[in-house]
Amino acid sequence: MSVEIRVPQLPESVADATLVAWRRQPGETVSRDENLADLETDKVVLEVPAPVTGVLQSIRIAPGTSVKSGELLAIIEVGAASSAATAPPAAAAATAATVSAAGKVAAAATVAAAPAAPQAPKLGPAAQRVAEELGLPQTTIAAAAKGGRVSKSDLVSAASAAPAAATPAASARGAVSAPAVPAAARGVRAERRVPMTRLRQKIAERLVQAQSTQALLTTFNEVDLTRVNELRNRHKDAFEKQHGVKLGFMSFFVKASIEGLRKFPLINAAVEGNEIVYHDYFDIGVAVSTERGLMVPVLRNADALDFAGVERGIASYAQRARDGTIALEDLTGGTFSITNGGVFGSLLSTPIVNAPQSAILGMHKTQQRPIVIDGQVVARPMMYLALSYDHRIIDGKEAVQFLVTVKDCLEDPGRILLGV
Repeated sequence: MSVEIRVPQLPESVADATLVAWRRQPGETVSRDENLADLETDKVVLEVPAPVTGVLQSIRIAPGTSVKSGELLAIIEVGAASSAATAPPAAAAATAATVSAAGKVAAAATVAAAPAAPQAPKLGPAAQRVAEELGLPQTTIAAAAKGGRVSKSDLVSAASAAPAAATPAASARGAVSAPAVPAAARGVRAERRVPMTRLRQKIAERLVQAQSTQALLTTFNEVDLTRVNELRNRHKDAFEKQHGVKLGFMSFFVKASIEGLRKFPLINAAVEGNEIVYHDYFDIGVAVSTERGLMVPVLRNADALDFAGVERGIASYAQRARDGTIALEDLTGGTFSITNGGVFGSLLSTPIVNAPQSAILGMHKTQQRPIVIDGQVVARPMMYLALSYDHRIIDGKEAVQFLVTVKDCLEDPGRILLGV
């Protein structure tokens, strides 16, 4: 019996998807619920599971093709045996016919002692493209595997660390060839053209849209994180033991931002036509960097979450975003966003608003800097804060006062608990 594999129902806001890669080839056995192919949408990668166990009979759509909901992808033959399983072991038979009885015993002992072939590591869509572009051998891919799965960054690191292969002539002489000379050193002007992923295209589209439709402006301030550091260091072990999650900086910034949004609701508003839409709730987007690009999952009703709830939500979203299992609804909506370029070493930046929101808070690297306190120059852990905002509805006064509120809450975390 043949079973058709079709494109699953795509989310309502997604018109089509791109078939990135097939995980099985015609003639191979597939198991029920095994991932057959990866579909990339504007925001997430969707897996196409096998509905039955059988043999993949044929593939109807090539990688890189745009597909719509319900479109035929492949056909599985239920109950059939794979070509690999039914093919006669001709080579093994020929070898057995030519060896002596003693050789047979030795060969059988060798086969019995031989370890099973290692399972091929699983490559995500981004890692698959990198492996194909760089032409990486299976040994390099296997060396990059962590827990059976290979990421894009793992492949790049493994490729750069892999030694140059010896030429056949050099191997025959027992010598190793000299390292390959980079193309630039040989005077060759090399270039590669790689299509943007759908996510990168969507990011580019939204950034250009924000720049062209909003009157963006950025204002700055700096915050002394001495008391936040002291509070974290004093309670982080007990916090993790009780709640099962680490106490990070982001929960402090989310809570401090909510206090600022309460006082200045325009920062939490949006423009629709000639109207200002005020949001009386706080859905905070937290930017997460992944192999496929930047994603901004949303903490719904963040004001109702305690510190542990914020940290758990961020950790869960970040893991799912990097694994490619995050849902589209987790990335939609949001009334305000926070991005942390400091984890990459950024000292200062002007983040772009995540439209249709009207503002975004940028965190940066914490650095010991000299400041004056009570007439004395002391070193303190300082961070620059940046608020980019839509100047059409938010004036400089509200933007500056919002940042001052965030600064006050972080320099005196008790304000967050007391709401002052």
